[in-house]
Amino acid sequence: MSQRNHRRPQSVTSRAATERRGSSSKRSKRSKQSEPAAPPAIVRADGLFKQYGDLPALGPVDLAIEQGARVALIGHNGSGKTTLIRLLTGRLDPTDGTALVAGHEPGSMEARAALSYLADQPVFYEDLSVLEHLEYIARLHGREEWRDDADELLERVGLTDRADDLPTTFSRGLKQKAAICFAFVRPFEILVVDEPFVGLDASGREALVSLFDRAHADGKTLIVATHELGTIGESTRVVALRDGSVDYDGAPDGDIRALVDG
Repeated sequence: MSQRNHRRPQSVTSRAATERRGSSSKRSKRSKQSEPAAPPAIVRADGLFKQYGDLPALGPVDLAIEQGARVALIGHNGSGKTTLIRLLTGRLDPTDGTALVAGHEPGSMEARAALSYLADQPVFYEDLSVLEHLEYIARLHGREEWRDDADELLERVGLTDRADDLPTTFSRGLKQKAAICFAFVRPFEILVVDEPFVGLDASGREALVSLFDRAHADGKTLIVATHELGTIGESTRVVALRDGSVDYDGAPDGDIRALVDG
């Protein structure tokens, strides 16, 4: 007589539990699929720390800035803003910790290609005119069709009539306007700016804010260190430093001035 394999019938309770688990698993998968993915961090700092001799200047700082963010970096004098910017742009080496810009080490060729830097004290070639600077910077970053954009930038900041002059001979405000043109004539994914409004007249400030607006609308990432709190209203995020550490990281609301003056 042949033997048959007999399966124990599954109880109603067991079948129901299995169905509930399966239904719950499906709902969990659907929930995970429906959640929008967080924008990738295009700028990161992990344990970033800088000291000069025995004097700590920054950190350790942990920061992740998503692609397309418009960040206002604020804080009182000596809070570490400029040190952070110089670390992110590769102008300083960290004492400890790491940073990544567009996935690359700050100061590397790849990071420099992705990042445009508008410094608080711009530096120019002594023998190049404004227009020659614009051509040199644009071509250096692979832009062959640069002239129309250069002319538009010069008109925005009111330097059309000074295009053939040497920017080294300019006043503080005109130097800043020239530097604005140089920062925007090249392609970039990230714009890092240190105290851009110092020395600018009203028309220069208006032109710069409109350029920030356009870059942000185009999906570029902006990190702007400033004391001009009236200009941060369009920011998507505020990062406040105090004594080298992140004191606030969030929306541009509440008593922002206390973060600078307090």
